Amino acid sequence: MKSERLNAYRIMWVLVFFDLPTETKKERKAAGDFRKKILADGFAMFQFSIYVRHCASMENATVHIKRVQKILPEKGHVVIMTITDKQFGMMKIYQGTKPATAMDIPQQLELF
Repeated sequence: MKSERLNAYRIMWVLVFFDLPTETKKERKAAGDFRKKILADGFAMFQFSIYVRHCASMENATVHIKRVQKILPEKGHVVIMTITDKQFGMMKIYQGTKPATAMDIPQQLELF
């Protein structure tokens, strides 16, 4: 049963892509607040305007997706995508022409 919970097809990554307006002071504040709130929810910056969060299951991912949906800024473009841990692990990452190391997978603490 434990191997089923740690299956690479069950573990999910939630990606949040956003392009928010920053023309006015109010828009910059809204964009900054959105970024701070997703960071507070455990997301980490993957690239500029792309944040990721590791989730133990699709049910857990759904909780965090709903949290992001509740804090969407009034203006701008936000995309939320989920992929399996297996798909995330197949990603090719480069810095310039050299392969870069992938993100460390957060350690999950499980209490019984």
